[in-house]
Amino acid sequence: MILRHRRAALALGAAALTVLGGWASTAAAFPNYPITEGQRRTANEVAQAGVPLSELAPDAPDAYVVKRGDTLWDISKLFLRRPWRWPELWGMNMAQIRNPHLIYPGQRLVLVRKDGRAYLQFDDQPGVVKLSPRARASDVDGGAIAAIPLHLIQPFLNDAVVLDGNEFETAPRIVAGREGRVLLGRGDSAYVRGELTPRRDWRVFRNAKPLKDPVTAEVLGYEAAYVGSAEYVRAGSTVTAADGQTEIVPATFTLTTLRQEAGAGDRLAPTGPRDEPNFVPHAPAQPVQGAVVSIYGDGLSAGQNQIVAINRGRRDGMEAGHVLAVLRTGERVTDREDPARAQLKLPDEAHGQLFVFRVFERVSYALILTAQTAVRVGDRCTQP
Repeated sequence: MILRHRRAALALGAAALTVLGGWASTAAAFPNYPITEGQRRTANEVAQAGVPLSELAPDAPDAYVVKRGDTLWDISKLFLRRPWRWPELWGMNMAQIRNPHLIYPGQRLVLVRKDGRAYLQFDDQPGVVKLSPRARASDVDGGAIAAIPLHLIQPFLNDAVVLDGNEFETAPRIVAGREGRVLLGRGDSAYVRGELTPRRDWRVFRNAKPLKDPVTAEVLGYEAAYVGSAEYVRAGSTVTAADGQTEIVPATFTLTTLRQEAGAGDRLAPTGPRDEPNFVPHAPAQPVQGAVVSIYGDGLSAGQNQIVAINRGRRDGMEAGHVLAVLRTGERVTDREDPARAQLKLPDEAHGQLFVFRVFERVSYALILTAQTAVRVGDRCTQP
């Protein structure tokens, strides 16, 4: 019976992922997001093709009911040895690629094996919500599931900044707070000096720090940590005091949202257009030899669900959605049974996976999806 309903097989394209997760309070009006040539090529290659049975996880279930809190990555791990191959398992429907089907909690997925291939399909049992290309109104918790935990990377999609040069050295800066306050919180006034355009919404950053390649020590860019947002209230001016001296009056801002306390020296930048995520987990088409540059937040090591920067970016062919293996450099040991006491270099071992979600010219941000041991600066990154 299931095979007769192959037309109901999961048709999940890249555009579906642009609207999943906590980006909107309803799923009432999904726009037609474009797909890249690479995504279209993948769709053509794998539509209805399934994956070889050898790609299935050893304990892949015959069926699974989608639950709240699931992600596509979580579900793919249940069925596949390599979760980033989920588009091949689920297929892509080119006729519906611009208005793709979505997956919701309560739907039952069935694993079908045929002619040495495996497919995921929806169960047509009565009472199970069927797939439909219609937009659905729903709150976030009951809405379509996300590809990965978007809440972990959402703050970094627009607010984390890596600059080619240290442009923030000349950006408008906070010079003082009201009543001599050193640390400023939400709702406080901040007095700002610098070249300002009369626009309402601004972002506040800590002064940028250089990101250095752990191999070459070359500066790859400047990372500015996001502090919060501010609203332009009053322009600054230059006035003449009673004694005839010229005085500078800084502009006034109100701090509206903060991730950390603001203070003198923090820099301001205009709020730009917000990007929508467009994620399809996939392995890089070309070999990758990169390294972890930094742990976001100045940590010495990081674990699952933390953010790292790597020394590969747009110019190196990195794309949002790339999945990378992270490797720990093998130790150097002495062969104690060898009379010559030979020095050995143990093999590098993969100990985690990274998901690239934001790409700059020479640097990318990645989410640690899995980590058997702590991820550290200098760990190598390769195609999985």
